[in-house]
Amino acid sequence: MARTTYDETAIIEQLHHQNTARAAFSQVIEHYSSTLYWQIRRMVIDHDDASDVLQNTFIKAWTSIDHFRGDAKLSTWLYKIAINESITFINKKKAQNNISLDDDDTFLTNSLESDEWFDGDQAQVLLQQAIATLPEKQRLVFNMRYYDEMKYEDMSEILNTSVGALKASYHHAVKKIEAFFAEHD
Repeated sequence: MARTTYDETAIIEQLHHQNTARAAFSQVIEHYSSTLYWQIRRMVIDHDDASDVLQNTFIKAWTSIDHFRGDAKLSTWLYKIAINESITFINKKKAQNNISLDDDDTFLTNSLESDEWFDGDQAQVLLQQAIATLPEKQRLVFNMRYYDEMKYEDMSEILNTSVGALKASYHHAVKKIEAFFAEHD
């Protein structure tokens, strides 16, 4: 069976018709699962948690698809949902562990080395620990730029922040990560 190419314009059209919406949404899931999984995974750290948040992301997208007007790219809309679901998850986890919402998220890295799906070396563990110490916005910007190589203009759409502010956030994040490595060298 020949694999069809992903045509976002056609998919969006199909999503708005009851008889084609399910099949179109299946293509959306197939096309974006891996990218969204890794965005979420870098935020929540744990594989199982990332899988749960990814599932919640797609459920929220499916139940809200009628509200997608097409003003932004579908990927931008899905990223926003994934980021919001990740933040909600982290805040719930903090509340469950009686951690102040103002504290950094180093608690996330505690499960990193015991995660059977994590295959990184000590440098990767240190990088993840350094990233977890960043404020939420800097962590998001760093992950999107460093791992996803996302353009600042695309991040600007997703995070509703100016390109200049995003560049400054990334710069500050890199400096903090460098300082973290210098301390742990």
